Amino acid sequence: MPRPLVPYRRMGRLQRPGCDIHYEATGSGPPIVFLHGLGGNQLSWWQQVAHFAPTHTCVTFAARGFAPSSPLKGGPNPRDFAGDIEALVAHLQLDRVALVAQSMGGWGAVEYALGHPAKVRALVLAATTGTIDIAGIAEPERSRLADWHARSQAMMHEWAQQRIHVACGARMAAEQPGLHLLYKHIDDMNAALDKNALRERLGRARVRPPSDLEGVGCPVLFISGDEDMVIPPFAADAIARVVPGAGVCHIADAGHSAYFERAAQFNALLEQVLQQTT
Repeated sequence: MPRPLVPYRRMGRLQRPGCDIHYEATGSGPPIVFLHGLGGNQLSWWQQVAHFAPTHTCVTFAARGFAPSSPLKGGPNPRDFAGDIEALVAHLQLDRVALVAQSMGGWGAVEYALGHPAKVRALVLAATTGTIDIAGIAEPERSRLADWHARSQAMMHEWAQQRIHVACGARMAAEQPGLHLLYKHIDDMNAALDKNALRERLGRARVRPPSDLEGVGCPVLFISGDEDMVIPPFAADAIARVVPGAGVCHIADAGHSAYFERAAQFNALLEQVLQQTT
């Protein structure tokens, strides 16, 4: 029988303490679990799912408190993210997952990988250090942080005046207005969520020194957009130096959401790390 052109997709809801989580599993093969950022949900990974589902089981989900998962009074606590990953992996009976996390998704990914190293075959951190404290990076990158933060604040103010989404950036808005609009539509699904309060919680949960990442025991790849104004792209280089075997790839002409803005390049980099861990 010929293989279906469109991979099979199944959806469900996972009951968790205080909430339930919407998830989708598309395709078959070695599992990849995708973890979205503050401006996203399971839809954010549409370009990755379409690319990888013919050969992999692609698991996407809306993080607790993010629609279409159930709302949470007061918003989610980042310290619960790793437990949600653990429960979803068990529920779907997944064996040795590749974790691909963007921005906020890194908090759960890092903690799950450190807590369950035998269950993770690769960790990809895109525009995120997760719970690794950026202030703990070594020189020479550490001395660049103050200047980068000043430029970031100035750029955020300018983009706000121009109605440019900070996770997209001016280049995506100008060169790919359709993608910029789609990103904003996905983000609007969680307009009622207090994201400023969640950002503060994420900041308080960022407590680990870079050396802690050695404990994941699997290949680690950082993917950074060179024009990222949310997470300093050079932080990945500093952290990777103290984690044996960790790699860093920079995507030129990309902001905070390279997976969305430069999907073909992002997917090619992800292909490489997945091939190394097959």
